[in-house]
Amino acid sequence: MQQSTWIKNPLACLAKDADGGIVVRGSEIVECVPAGGTPTTTDGASLTVFDGSRHVVLPGLINTHHHFYQTLTRACPAALNKPLFPWLQSLYPIWAKLTPEMMAAASKLALAESMLSGCSTIADHHYLFPKALTEAIDIQVEQVRALGVRAHLTRGSMSLGVDQGGLPPQSTVQSEETILEDSERLIKKYHEDDTGAMVQVALAPCSPFSVSTALMEASAGLARKYGVRLHTHLAETHDETAFCEKMFGLRPVDYLEKVGWLNSDVWLAHGIHFNEREIARLGKAGVGIAHCPSSNMILSSGIARTLELEQAGSPVGLGVDGSASNDGSNMIQEVRQALLLGRLRYDASEVTHHAAYRWATEGSARCLGRSDIGRLEVGMQADLALFKLDEPRFSGSGDPLAALLLCGAHRADQVMIAGEWRVKDGAIPNLDLEELMNIHHQLGQKLQS
Repeated sequence: MQQSTWIKNPLACLAKDADGGIVVRGSEIVECVPAGGTPTTTDGASLTVFDGSRHVVLPGLINTHHHFYQTLTRACPAALNKPLFPWLQSLYPIWAKLTPEMMAAASKLALAESMLSGCSTIADHHYLFPKALTEAIDIQVEQVRALGVRAHLTRGSMSLGVDQGGLPPQSTVQSEETILEDSERLIKKYHEDDTGAMVQVALAPCSPFSVSTALMEASAGLARKYGVRLHTHLAETHDETAFCEKMFGLRPVDYLEKVGWLNSDVWLAHGIHFNEREIARLGKAGVGIAHCPSSNMILSSGIARTLELEQAGSPVGLGVDGSASNDGSNMIQEVRQALLLGRLRYDASEVTHHAAYRWATEGSARCLGRSDIGRLEVGMQADLALFKLDEPRFSGSGDPLAALLLCGAHRADQVMIAGEWRVKDGAIPNLDLEELMNIHHQLGQKLQS
């Protein structure tokens, strides 16, 4: 018999009829215990009790869009106080110098930082493959497996350099043949498609201003051949819209449809500048949106129309985006940012703390095509994030679930992923975080020099 763990009598729990706690066996949730109840599904198995009376229990938070490598260029002087296109043009030459050692340290730090903020599933969009870094995704898989986190790693790409009218320098682009061959290799080697999958691969041409129409179409064909998802940046800025109109004679959503991407197996990063008709088309097709509030604010990109997109039928999730446009990988803080930014567009009664949690859990899971994570229910994967309200910022708070966001939680106390405690007492077991930070910082300084 597998051992069961009862997270008993939590201070609050983001689940229905679970005031008495959650019971986990193996990698799954097997029971939600009502207030005053005791577990009934142990079936003779030994039961470990975890006292949850000081913890707020959430589903593990799900980050739908990140760029791990960008942790090396936070607050980079060359890129400060610029909108997206000038910001990218400042950073591309720096990122072109990435090495495998830098990629490993950046990935490990981004993963650790995310996990410590209550994140159990992380989607990364890596699209930079200079000659020294052709196996970036393999490096990411190694770090993901070492930390035991759930990950969706997207094989990004750039094929449209400045010589072909694109934005990135030629040293950062690859041939389309190379991109497609490596994409197929990675899918075959790493993609898991079963319930509870820990590593999944998606295909992610970077953006309309950095890949060709042919690559967008070929990536869609390859993804559908193997049943994996598609991801890209879209409608992040007005500059992007102008580029699409000049380069392709189409607005971004029209371009998306032309290349065969207006489909429910697609999720888009940012999705800010859509008109009413485009929102309706996206919703009808079931295209997901990774809302990245902090990045959108830092780059002055705009505010995504999250509620209209949801109402139209699009799944809406959250992403921290790259740590050079955030400049952090903290998921619980991103949930708070989504709440606050949303209230600049909508009434407070419409963007509640429950709405923000929905985006970070159920909505994010739908963006990634997952039905086994994002909720605390029987049969779901045992991905949980537990937070304490024991800092001065929480003193005097009433509603514990609201307090996590309104009072500014920033660090989880415990995180369980697939039934295993991956964060204990605010730390990741067997990870020397101080040593990692020292190595990472030194590599970041070297990259920017």
